[in-house]
Amino acid sequence: MPRSDRLFRLLHVLRSLPAPVTAARLAEATEVSVRSIYRDIAALRASGARIDGEAGYGYALEEDPSLPPQSFTRLEIEALLLGLGEVRQSGDAELAQAAESVAAKVIARLPERQAREAAHAVLRVYRHRPREVRQAALSVMREAAWDERAVDISYRDEAGRETRRRIWPLAVAFLDETLLTVAWCCLRQDIRRFRLDRIEAAEPTEESFRPRRVALLRDYVATLR
Repeated sequence: MPRSDRLFRLLHVLRSLPAPVTAARLAEATEVSVRSIYRDIAALRASGARIDGEAGYGYALEEDPSLPPQSFTRLEIEALLLGLGEVRQSGDAELAQAAESVAAKVIARLPERQAREAAHAVLRVYRHRPREVRQAALSVMREAAWDERAVDISYRDEAGRETRRRIWPLAVAFLDETLLTVAWCCLRQDIRRFRLDRIEAAEPTEESFRPRRVALLRDYVATLR
């Protein structure tokens, strides 16, 4: 791992874990040696990061130069945390982890008073029936849409009939109880919606449909209006 990536990862762990964080815990979280942690802490301090603590006690990130100062109203903080809370309840494990990371980064740069408000936010999200997400299929669709690569799927329709087809994933829509992928179906030569819970298998291919994703999605959204 390049040193710059390692330092960025160390900063993220320092933001996320309760302080003080021991060198051993940092080494475990970043998958490096304790000796490397001591060197990286020194490098971060030299670059301007204010990190309190020492070996044998633990470390706390007091000021992070890699993030710009943040200033929000109380209502903006509530809106931000409510949105991230909704993402955590989406059923998508990867997005939930990303939401935790975003919250940690933002709160790390809030003034003390606003950080306390964020810790005791009034608005909360809780779903009694969280969505059931096929994480493997979702991850394939998400990456394929970004990379604009076709995916071969095995799909079971409402009547239980199974078909094989190649699709160009354009977007994933989070509905109340299920997820849909909006895609160009190479079999039907038209845009179709596929429920992720009915995709039995999804295999990414090397076929590229770049740069058609944005145009196809724009045309589809226009038909909905």
